[in-house]
Amino acid sequence: MMKMLSESMTHVAQRTRLAGGVMLLSAAALFAMHEARAELPPVQTQGSVQYVMGGIGSDESESIKQAMSQYSLALIFASPRQGGDAAYMANVQVGIEKKGGAKVLDVKADGPYLLVKLEPGTYTVRADADGKSQTRDVTVKAGGSTQIRFDWKD
Repeated sequence: MMKMLSESMTHVAQRTRLAGGVMLLSAAALFAMHEARAELPPVQTQGSVQYVMGGIGSDESESIKQAMSQYSLALIFASPRQGGDAAYMANVQVGIEKKGGAKVLDVKADGPYLLVKLEPGTYTVRADADGKSQTRDVTVKAGGSTQIRFDWKD
């Protein structure tokens, strides 16, 4: 009788461990599904330039922030408000020209972030929003990432 009870307890312990393992795998699968939803927006190409834009929503914004180091130029568009807060902007027309005037990118950013893979060199970036233009010169270096923030004040 004791032997049967001991064997029964062993089977219960094994089933408990198995159920725990299944629960752990289920939790891992749910986490992976959540991470999959936070994917980077699709990479787009114009000429030989690859870029990613977006950042609407916290998941997409976080995925873009994590990818910034993989792009030689990261542009951020915002409108500071009274009190120090900033509202991120979308629908910003962006033009990038290489020194000498050759246009390399002309897009309307559909979110507050635009990540661009550019060859090392000097570029002029023009951003137009709300009827106002801003222009910045930037030097892109090999193996690095340069970040520029454009602010449109109310």
